[in-house]
Amino acid sequence: MTTRLVEVRQQILKQNDVAARGLRGRFRAAGVFVVNLVSSPGAGKTAFLERILTDLGRVYRVAALVGDLATDNDAKRLARSGAPVRQITTGTVCHLEADMVSRSLEGWKLDELDFLFIENVGNLVCPATFDLGETLRLVLLSVTEGEDKPLKYPTIFSTADVTVVTKIDLAAAVEFDAPALCRNVQAVRPGMDLFEVSAKTGAGMNQWLDFLRLGLSAWRADTRPIPLLPLVESSPGAKRFQSSE
Repeated sequence: MTTRLVEVRQQILKQNDVAARGLRGRFRAAGVFVVNLVSSPGAGKTAFLERILTDLGRVYRVAALVGDLATDNDAKRLARSGAPVRQITTGTVCHLEADMVSRSLEGWKLDELDFLFIENVGNLVCPATFDLGETLRLVLLSVTEGEDKPLKYPTIFSTADVTVVTKIDLAAAVEFDAPALCRNVQAVRPGMDLFEVSAKTGAGMNQWLDFLRLGLSAWRADTRPIPLLPLVESSPGAKRFQSSE
């Protein structure tokens, strides 16, 4: 029984990887920069994304897909930004898959977008192993969740490109230990960029949006399949950890 379960999981992941490669090719051809947001429930993904869509949407063509087990509450909230938003209801599935994303894009002209944001289902486990063809994967955690999240959920942090710490306006109230979080992120993913933001007050948002703007330009100028984004030098709001190796 155990062997069969492993084989089934490997087959599912293989099928997803094939679909993700197809998506990545479509996104590359259309020139749309895709950002996958992953966090635990309540980390502030939706508030953060609503602010991004509102602010970035003044200059760029933006859209969003929202994954949830049930309800379209987050999609309705994000639609207030004026950006096109579509809901993906997964039912009992605790993550988004590439085929779900592909089906949800039907009817959209990708070449008319600059950024596509995918708000994944609130979960730090399942989404870690499912590629969605994204250009950039963010892992978010709020100051209220504790500094040991990277140590408890190393897979999602090691597969993400950027860590975003949300709700920093509450940091003093909850006695958030920023240096401890930095050490824990570095232990799991040396060299990772880290941003501290507050969607409520706007703190750190300008630096984060600059990172995205520079990322889009660098990605479009780079013909490699998976371009590197050497952005930290132009993004003083980011903290980059250097490997001790």
